[in-house]
Amino acid sequence: MTWRPSPRSPQVQGIYAAAEADRAARPEKYTLDPDNAVVRALRGSDPDELGDPALWREGLENYLTSARNDGRLNALGVQMVGATAVGQLRARRAMARLPRADEPLPTPPIVIVGGWRTGTTFLFRLLAADPRLRAPLSAELGAPWRFAGADDARRERLIEESAAASAFLDTLNPDLATVHDFGARLPEECVVGMGRSFRNWGFSSTVRLDSYSTWLADQDLSGTYAAHRHALATLDRGDGRRWLLKAPAHTPELARLAEAFPGACVVFLHRDIVETVTSGASLFSVFRATYSDEVDPADVARFQTDQTELWLRRAHAFRASPAASSITLLDLAYRDLVSATEPVLRRIYDAASLPPPDDLRAMITAYHAAHPRTAKGTHRYAPADFSLTEETLRPRFAPLLPAPPT
Repeated sequence: MTWRPSPRSPQVQGIYAAAEADRAARPEKYTLDPDNAVVRALRGSDPDELGDPALWREGLENYLTSARNDGRLNALGVQMVGATAVGQLRARRAMARLPRADEPLPTPPIVIVGGWRTGTTFLFRLLAADPRLRAPLSAELGAPWRFAGADDARRERLIEESAAASAFLDTLNPDLATVHDFGARLPEECVVGMGRSFRNWGFSSTVRLDSYSTWLADQDLSGTYAAHRHALATLDRGDGRRWLLKAPAHTPELARLAEAFPGACVVFLHRDIVETVTSGASLFSVFRATYSDEVDPADVARFQTDQTELWLRRAHAFRASPAASSITLLDLAYRDLVSATEPVLRRIYDAASLPPPDDLRAMITAYHAAHPRTAKGTHRYAPADFSLTEETLRPRFAPLLPAPPT
């Protein structure tokens, strides 16, 4: 059996057909040209507002070129990539206007990392139920300058306005909610706000970007992480809450993470490698099917396998480096998180030097009641759906995996 995307409803078919008709009628809108993206982003403003082109131009060109040549994009996919490029440039300009102090956050964050599909989202959203912790929302990460100094009423309006984009994506591809639930009021991972230099591992999760990913592997993401720290400082409301962050894409950049957030408590989740890669291939296939009508599951699995190996290799190297001593690194098993949630959370609180909530068990119970695992369907996948085999995956990854967490 081979993975295939779910059939589109008549309503959704109409949306895609209208976009294709527009591309046929006005092809100049679909060129994914860097110069055009800059013009659209600036809208007549001074180009100097984007800062030194050496910090973003190469990334922009690689992103758009790879999307154009590798992406196999449908018309909506081209629209999304073009809008992403323009949006990131405008965000770059807006953030450059805000005061920036290049210094650590007042309190080191708790950061959840690990390969795709290792339970990072479950742990992230569960811990976010602790009122002493603050997990960012998608709207905040995408436009932190709009939240700077905002009162509660304005903040609520901004969050509510962002819900339309989530609703439209859910209409286009309902399978997304089954594989990875999302929404305007759900905590969101850091990569949503880390694209302003166009050095962002998250870009390749929704679009086939092989050449971009190869280029990115040789880039220094120090600037990306410094900009992310600036965004978090901008969003800080002075209420004493500690940042809770999450992104699988931090896994290959632990050195940059440690540089930007010294003293951070980094929780590294581990899951059986066959399940990790297979579930990740399923996730990426579903994501990419929104923006491409030519998603090859074996090709997605090849990319997912190669990327996972690269990420774990770099994380493995970080553990042996002097920089590892600047953070607290806690390894946890996905199976333990699921089967023994309360003891695992206590270990996290201890590593973060934070007393657990008075009634931790009640917090866990309330979370499960509000977020039942199968509320939006069951995510089903198998290695054979993506031309993967246990016999090839386990030997390949064995040298990169730490001893089983205890």
